[in-house]
Amino acid sequence: MDSRLNYFGNPLAGKVLKHINSAGKSVSDSGLPSATQELVKIRASQINGCGFCTDMHTKDAAAAGETQLRLNLVAAWREATVFTEAERAALELAEQGTRIADAAGGVTDAAWASAAKHYDEEQLVALISLIAIINAYNRINVINQQPAGSYQPGQFG
Repeated sequence: MDSRLNYFGNPLAGKVLKHINSAGKSVSDSGLPSATQELVKIRASQINGCGFCTDMHTKDAAAAGETQLRLNLVAAWREATVFTEAERAALELAEQGTRIADAAGGVTDAAWASAAKHYDEEQLVALISLIAIINAYNRINVINQQPAGSYQPGQFG
């Protein structure tokens, strides 16, 4: 499978990605736990059918010490006992924030209250921003049919 175009090699795309990456760096440097960030990126990527991002973030999470058991269970996190209550709240917010078009009301008050119970205001801003950023990346890669499987941890810096 080949991508539709060389998005990562295109000068305009480089300008766009520079800004998205800058926003992503702000989130990664925030107080939101790194493990939570990777779980959220994986789950949103699974929902959006983004193989490239699912490949990238599962490999990055494993390289950072995440267990294979937890990685295997991200898609079924509701039935899994391996995630903390805070992680479960972040995963729920990520799902609802990714599936906005599926529910006329958007993110429920219950999902927000659960996240707010576990994260302070800065972490909530980081979580909302992360959900928006990974959804942007998912859309770029899905539209472009970016192939998955060849990513190496740390490949993009």
